[in-house]
Amino acid sequence: MKMIIAYIRHEAFEPIRQDLLEAGYPSLSILEAKGSGRQKGITEHYRGAELAIHLRPKLRIECVVDDDSVEVVVDTILRHGRTGSVGDGKIFLLPVEEAIRIRTGESGAEVLQAHEAKEVTA
Repeated sequence: MKMIIAYIRHEAFEPIRQDLLEAGYPSLSILEAKGSGRQKGITEHYRGAELAIHLRPKLRIECVVDDDSVEVVVDTILRHGRTGSVGDGKIFLLPVEEAIRIRTGESGAEVLQAHEAKEVTA
């Protein structure tokens, strides 16, 4: 299993979320983040004063998937997150030793995806 952590522009999130949902990856954690990198800061003018903003807003997406799914998730993030400009973000892949569903105590890769649809019997 791998944890995928991606720092992306806000406007890239919804297309990424939609494609991952359609591909069967509904489980994401999203956090607001600020940071700096090659993009550095920007200078804005406010009421006649010049302000340097060094920390740029980003979204942090976290997702844990089995090893076979890493390429699909990473490709989806790259497809929608890449503009070709400085500040597009970064993707990090980390190994995950174990995953445990708190409610049931289940462990391993079976806890990573949504429940399968259950048949309704009358």
